Amino acid sequence: MRDTNLKTASLPTEIVDSESHSSAWPPGPAGTPLPLNAGEVGGSEILLRSRWRGVGLFVICLGVLLLSALLAVAIGAVPIPLRTLIELLYTRLMSLSLAVSTSQAFETILFEIRLPRVVLTALTGAALASAGAAYQGLFRNPLADPYLVGVASGAGLGATLALVLKLPTTFLGLSAVPLGAFLGALLTVVLVTFTAQVGRTTPLSTMLLAGVAIGAFASAFATFLMLLDPDGLRRAFNWMLGGYTAGGWQPVGVVLPYLVVGLIVLQIHARALNVLQLDEEQARQLGLNVERVKLILVAAATLMTAAAVAFGGLIGFVGLIVPHTLRLLGGPDYRRLIPLSALGGAAFLILADLIARTVLAPTELPVGIITALTGAPFFILLLRRVKRAVF
Repeated sequence: MRDTNLKTASLPTEIVDSESHSSAWPPGPAGTPLPLNAGEVGGSEILLRSRWRGVGLFVICLGVLLLSALLAVAIGAVPIPLRTLIELLYTRLMSLSLAVSTSQAFETILFEIRLPRVVLTALTGAALASAGAAYQGLFRNPLADPYLVGVASGAGLGATLALVLKLPTTFLGLSAVPLGAFLGALLTVVLVTFTAQVGRTTPLSTMLLAGVAIGAFASAFATFLMLLDPDGLRRAFNWMLGGYTAGGWQPVGVVLPYLVVGLIVLQIHARALNVLQLDEEQARQLGLNVERVKLILVAAATLMTAAAVAFGGLIGFVGLIVPHTLRLLGGPDYRRLIPLSALGGAAFLILADLIARTVLAPTELPVGIITALTGAPFFILLLRRVKRAVF
């Protein structure tokens, strides 16, 4: 492949070959080229500055995540004083017994109700945001989100079937609704992938169209089932708007393995995502097994999303605006963008859930409403202030 193809490709700055920094352009004052080492020094400074910007953004996201988690476990119908909160966390970490008997009620609220919910919310936000970043890079589409290939529609149909059929509240240790949503999401994506295959390849445009068609069918069928069972209509509608009704640590134990494995897979293939920002033909010429990478990325992102929506419902905007926001602030390198999206998505959804359960207390709003009402204006403001291309 000729060098001109690589020079015109829209690869992130960090992954451009170092030879591009040693160019003799621009010329010196007398029309002579700059020395070769001057270009190398300039390129090194740019790369170093970019890396430090990524580290700073990582520290900021981690700090916001910890602060939002602390606020979420402290604020509620029964506020927990900061000193008591620190004491409870310290005694639990050190395996000590409580010195104050009045802290028993706070201990139950913290470790049995709020902390499991905050952890599950963080896992859900991290899964949706990192999966959204992967889908945006894979499809090279700024409108891509975790629900692009039918995950949302399939999960909604699975959950609606569980509600309409009145399946047992427990099955294999799980509630029937999350289990139905998880299986529905996975089966829908498998069907979309199988439908989109053309020979041994899976064109992304065909996958998008198959996802739209099969997703529309699944949504229509779920609506039909809800109309047949008015009693389950409200429950299904509340689930689709997003919310957390399952308590305890069991949902955390179910979602956590999918998130950890999915993030590891996405991070391993982050460099391949950078290469895929070229067209597929150029990526193949660079030695990338494009079809294998596409299937792995779709599988990892889908498993993460399916596990997240199984317990959290269809929470929108997290997988769309969080990766875009961090791409605007930190650059398009997916080796950095995927972990940043996980941290940013976790913090964003924790804060949204905190608002959802406190703004009209004791009434709790669906968290999906809060993510749309708060996320959309913030993202529009950010676009207007930055005033440059998002993708």
